[in-house]
Amino acid sequence: MTTATDLISAMKDRIVRDFHPLRIILFGSQARGTAGSGSDVDLLVVLPEVADKRKAAIEIRRALAGFPVCKDIIVTTPDEIARRGDLVGTILRPALREGRVLYERT
Repeated sequence: MTTATDLISAMKDRIVRDFHPLRIILFGSQARGTAGSGSDVDLLVVLPEVADKRKAAIEIRRALAGFPVCKDIIVTTPDEIARRGDLVGTILRPALREGRVLYERT
């Protein structure tokens, strides 16, 4: 039986291999340790630059389609984090404050 931790690690590896992000942050219930059996996986994927964030998120979801868990993929850039990372009401703020970094390019 595959655990949520195993699935998250494998999804991280796939994103790193296929999309070369700067950082991947797990946030939400999985990061807080309060996830139940039906909880989704929330990932903030920081790409160096991206012309269309929505299209990039769809491409990442497609790459992760074989993983048997619901997932919410948010794509952002360092520029957007600098501009909007502290704004109340954005998904970036809680993801950056409460999330757990799964990967960071060195």
